[in-house]
Amino acid sequence: MVSPSGEPAAPLGDGGLVRLRLDVSYDGTDFSGWARQPGRRTVQGLLEDALAKQPPGVSVPKSVVVAGRTDSGVHATGQVVHVDVVAGEDGVPDLGQMCRRWNRYLPGDVRVLAARVAPDGFDARFSAVRRHYRYQVSDAPWGVDPLRRRDTLAYGRELSVEAMNEASETLLGLQDFAAFCKRREGSTTIRELQRFSWRRVSDHLVVAAVSADAFCHSMVRSLVGALLLVGDSRRPVSWPASLLTTGARHSHVAPAHALTLTAVDYPPDADLATRANQTRALRNKL
Repeated sequence: MVSPSGEPAAPLGDGGLVRLRLDVSYDGTDFSGWARQPGRRTVQGLLEDALAKQPPGVSVPKSVVVAGRTDSGVHATGQVVHVDVVAGEDGVPDLGQMCRRWNRYLPGDVRVLAARVAPDGFDARFSAVRRHYRYQVSDAPWGVDPLRRRDTLAYGRELSVEAMNEASETLLGLQDFAAFCKRREGSTTIRELQRFSWRRVSDHLVVAAVSADAFCHSMVRSLVGALLLVGDSRRPVSWPASLLTTGARHSHVAPAHALTLTAVDYPPDADLATRANQTRALRNKL
């Protein structure tokens, strides 16, 4: 196990650092995204404030590490974070009880679903091999079911799932997604898009499933925005792939409220440290 400083954490129960994995869910509607910001309501800020309220004998550093930072308004049902706690001589207290304690301090729109001692080498961000997102769209002429308005886009135009799937397939693989990313200084826009598929789950509800090793800023919503233009016939099937070669920023970004981080995949426990080291080396190189 590695502490935030890069030093190995001490084994459980001898008063050293113990890494915990937390599984977290939240409704992003009233948050200014994941990352802590001064004067803003953020998921990280509220979670870290709750984690700081520990029983005697347990100490938690100020910052947690997250698998994937979500933007303002984006939801999560499968977010993963890790935190290193300084345990007492008796180790970490009952984690089920600690979850209940944290959730009493947290507002109703964010929950810690589970907590457990992480395997050696686990890093919520760098050990991840894949992130999964869902985007929901209603193409009903009357808008969206009122009970789904916080997590589903009211599009108002009939969509062709067949056309969107045909166009999505041309975007799969290792590509430079500069046209679909909000650029950040020093960051790469090369990503491996592993899944991008659409299905109609009811008469007026269309759901996209998007998976990649990682996503750059606004990438999922930009991809979805482009494909919606294909689905309603305003752009040809070949158009999204053509944007990859131009590198020009695609400006039709789908709204955030219909996007949900649903899961994060990790390798077998024996490969966690190797994966984390490989990811760090790649990010530093790029």
